[in-house]
Amino acid sequence: GEGGGVTHAPEPERNHPHRRAAQVSLTIRTMTPDEIGLALDWAAAEGWNPGLYDAAPFLAADPEGFLIGLREDGPVAMISAVRDGTTFGFLGFYLVRPDRRGQGYGWAIWQAAMARLAGRTIGLDGVLAQQDNYRRSGFQLADRHVRYQGYGLPDPAPEPADGTCMIALTAWPFASLAAYDRAFFPTERHAFLQRWIAQPQTLALGLLHGDRLLGYGVRRACREGYKIGPLFADTPDAAEALFGSLCARLPASAPVFLDTPASNPAALALAERHGLRPTFETARMYAGPAPALASERTYGITSFELG
Repeated sequence: GEGGGVTHAPEPERNHPHRRAAQVSLTIRTMTPDEIGLALDWAAAEGWNPGLYDAAPFLAADPEGFLIGLREDGPVAMISAVRDGTTFGFLGFYLVRPDRRGQGYGWAIWQAAMARLAGRTIGLDGVLAQQDNYRRSGFQLADRHVRYQGYGLPDPAPEPADGTCMIALTAWPFASLAAYDRAFFPTERHAFLQRWIAQPQTLALGLLHGDRLLGYGVRRACREGYKIGPLFADTPDAAEALFGSLCARLPASAPVFLDTPASNPAALALAERHGLRPTFETARMYAGPAPALASERTYGITSFELG
C-alpha cells in the first residue's frame, strides 16, 4: 500500500520463525550501488513514491547498509539496516517480492538486518497493522507519522518576517547546518545530509535571523510530485515561512507530501491550514532507548526509509 519505511513484518513467533529460517535457502549480501535503484523501483511499485535521486544520499548514509536476498530466480527480498554513528541504526526498505511472500524470506533477511545493528538503538517507521509483530522483536511505539498530501501554492512565497531572510542551504556553512540538525536526529549524519540538500531537482532552504538558523527545509522531486522533508523550525511562524517558500511556484497539478509527527499539533495544523489531507500513517518505533529528539520543532521528518 501507500507509504514507506518498513511494511512487511517478520513472521510471528507462533510460526516458529527460527525453525522456518533454517529451512530457507537465501543468499544475503550487501547491495551494489546499481541495486539501490532496484530497491527504489520495488518501493515505487508498493506506492511508496521515492525521490528521483534518493539513491546517492541513501548510499552515502551507509554504503554497506542495504541488504538483498537472492535465490536462483534473482532477488526475492531486501531491507536496509543503516548504521548511524556508533550507537544508532534504522531499518527500512523491508520488502519481499510479491510472488515470494509468506515463504520465510522476509524473516531471514530481517534477522540479518537485526544482527547488523546489534548493540544499537534501532528505529523504524512501520505500518500500524504490524506494530504487534515489531513488539515481538523488541520495538516500542514512540510516535506516529502522518503523511499529508495536497497541492502547492502557485503564488509567490510570502515575504519573510522583518529581520529574517531565506537562503539556499548549499550556500550556508555546512558545519552550521549540521549543528542545527543534531537536535532532530540521534547522531550526526554529515555524508547523508550533504548529498540530501544537493540532489538534482531539489530546493533546500534555510531561514536566518542574523547569523542564526531558525529552521530549514528540503523539497525534492519524487516519482509523483514533490516531498518536503525534513521541515525543522524553531517556531510555527518559521515553519510557515519555510513551507510557503518550498511550495511556491510549483505546478498546480503537482502533489506535495509532508510526513508530520502526530505528537506536534502545530505541524498537523500547518498541513491542514494549507489544504493537505492525511493519506497514510506509520508507527515510529525503537528497539532500545528512544532518542530524545526535538519533535515539537519537527514539522516534517526527513524520510520513512532512513529516519
